[in-house]
Amino acid sequence: MDAHRTPDDRFVGLPGFPFAPNYREVGEGLRMHYLDEGPQEGRVVLLLHGEPSWCFLYRHMIPPLVDAGFRCIAPDLIGFGRSDKPRRREDYTYARHLEWLTELVHELELRDVNLFCQDWGGLLGLRMVAAEPDRFATVTASNTFLPTGEETPPEVFRQWKQFAETAEEFPIGGVVQLGTYTELSDEVVAAYDAPFPDESYKAGARVFPGLVPTSPDDPEGQNNRRAWRTLEQFERPFLTLFGTKDPITRGGDTVMQHRIQGAKGQSHARIEGGGHFIQEDKGEELARYLIRFLG
Repeated sequence: MDAHRTPDDRFVGLPGFPFAPNYREVGEGLRMHYLDEGPQEGRVVLLLHGEPSWCFLYRHMIPPLVDAGFRCIAPDLIGFGRSDKPRRREDYTYARHLEWLTELVHELELRDVNLFCQDWGGLLGLRMVAAEPDRFATVTASNTFLPTGEETPPEVFRQWKQFAETAEEFPIGGVVQLGTYTELSDEVVAAYDAPFPDESYKAGARVFPGLVPTSPDDPEGQNNRRAWRTLEQFERPFLTLFGTKDPITRGGDTVMQHRIQGAKGQSHARIEGGGHFIQEDKGEELARYLIRFLG
């Protein structure tokens, strides 16, 4: 598969991001990057990002989690961060993203996983839980959902999808800023842009909105309906931590709380001042909630 590999010097000196890179090969010879921080014998927390961010998003959460004794695994999805970026939009599908991520989890032999997922991290992570529920000890869902295509997407999503597909320039850092309640520094915005030297690197980021199932006959919508049947019976602890300032996923936490067995009686929270990229707005607070939840 023909793919870009972002030069390493693009990641030098990023603010608040001292973490060492790690790589595994997945799929058709693609290099997938991940962070692996904390004691190797620690309980695993798998941190999954979404669109169009990368594991830089978790720099506020990783230090307190490591200090609490957890081992943090934070991958960059293929097409993002330090992971390889196939050049053709057609190379990206929901199923392939799921295969690539699952392969990494298997390669690293992660078990008793405590999943934290946001945005597309949930669309992928929740499918992984449904496929292998015994691999996951707990799930924390933040500003995410698992669409079946039966819901009518809001107008703002239709506009977002069209912009991602057709805009002459797709400003990754600017998009993250739009989804963040707090003002980001120029250095942080530049760090979100760092994996993408030019527009040719952004095929995966442009495609992601169009991969969300928006009609009942979408094959992945049907797969998500099957996944929901398994998730409804998932009895291990399931927590929702949603930001109050995210119009995109508002109400998704209530759906999960009502439908998923393991969500009953948990200390769910809506975090004041948390935008869509809640890890930027409230990362340390999220880590505190997560540490309490995991005991």
